[in-house]
Amino acid sequence: MLLSKSRRFLVAAGAAVALTATALPAAANDIPPVDTVVTSPNVQHVLNVPKPAPIAATINTDIAFQGNYAYVGNYGGFSIYDISNPKRTKVVSSVVCPGAQMDVSVYGDLLFAAVDSSRNNDSCSSTGQSATIKESWEGVRIFDVSDKANPKYIKSVETNCGSHTLTLVPGKGHDRRRNLYVYVSSYLPAANFPDCAPPHDKISIIKVPLRDPTAAAVAATPVVFPDGGNETQPGLLVPTSGCHDITAYAEKDIAAGACMGDGVLFDIRDRLNPKVTARTTDPNFAFWHSATFTNDARKVVFTDELGGGGAATCNEATGPTRGANAYYDIRRGKLQFRSYFKIPRHQADSENCVAHNGSLIPVKGKDIMVQAWYQGGVSFVDFTDISRPREFGYFERGPASQGGGGIWSAYYYNGYIYAADFHNGLDVLKVNDPLVRGADRVRTDRLNVQTQQSYPDWGWDH
Repeated sequence: MLLSKSRRFLVAAGAAVALTATALPAAANDIPPVDTVVTSPNVQHVLNVPKPAPIAATINTDIAFQGNYAYVGNYGGFSIYDISNPKRTKVVSSVVCPGAQMDVSVYGDLLFAAVDSSRNNDSCSSTGQSATIKESWEGVRIFDVSDKANPKYIKSVETNCGSHTLTLVPGKGHDRRRNLYVYVSSYLPAANFPDCAPPHDKISIIKVPLRDPTAAAVAATPVVFPDGGNETQPGLLVPTSGCHDITAYAEKDIAAGACMGDGVLFDIRDRLNPKVTARTTDPNFAFWHSATFTNDARKVVFTDELGGGGAATCNEATGPTRGANAYYDIRRGKLQFRSYFKIPRHQADSENCVAHNGSLIPVKGKDIMVQAWYQGGVSFVDFTDISRPREFGYFERGPASQGGGGIWSAYYYNGYIYAADFHNGLDVLKVNDPLVRGADRVRTDRLNVQTQQSYPDWGWDH
């Protein structure tokens, strides 16, 4: 039986209410009140910035960072935040451009947004339209964000089955200055979808000429599963028909694919021709959702989106391994399973809770991660001992007054954690723990979590 860690309640005004500091079995009276913020003692809730009015009615999704700005996707568009002073994070602008999920990545003056809902055209004034209609559009939108106050929509690229997520992959060598590649993950084909017919089992690769991004176009559609993916395993959310998300570690020429019923490793030395080098399945997994490499790329963490994000899976009935992260060593190019981890804090049966998007926290000699769990909040995990990952801090709210909700993505960037909440906007957190000592001295100029890059050694103590 899982035990719930003691909780410290922080009300909106910032006052603390003392609770008994003993571990008790998770029970109804251990669930925080509706919408109430709860943290472990080593996590500080620095600030909450509500969603801007133009997109307040739709939910927040993924986050990208560059310089002093955070870019937050939203089903209704995206917003740009000034984070030059994290304690005074503020909205610079919002772009209304509906189309799920609007996951975002940024590179120089370009922002890329994924659209996986069929639209009647590619414009920001489009409306939903059935994918059975040939003229429907879904794919990738490209914006010029050089003027943060006035982003401009400059290009759309249609892709087969849309773009559920996307991954930026810089070119190699001299090509790095000329081209950027976008790996587009999509799935769920149907025989009556003209632009998304089975078998799909592939990704789309968009080539973006950096000097002329309006010339961006699909350059390749490599098949990941030529013999079909995992389709018959009992308990799958849906059979494999493509990939949900890909994390590329471009400087090491590798990528990890979370592909519905399969976990895969790619060799991406040839950017337009990625090759599958390892593949695994797990009878415990329902839906391979996302992947994170360690800084040395000797380990990889895969997440399982049990219940598709809409179910209460962080409770005693579901148990400690279903809907968990799975941790793998990478040995001689193959995946070797080591352990599972799931948040040890039971959530109410009304709370949708699932392993979702997170990032590394740069600590030399350790493998530390922060991760979103929808209504399970934000979890801080030490998996240096890959056989025994453990949570050492958390942030969450009590059951959402709207019913469903929670934290979609939580990422560490230059000393702070930024968490995109469905309904509550952008949360800024600070973790104060000996395990992360030195991390705040590591600085990077850009963070797209699906495009991993190694942290510079000069940021660490020697």
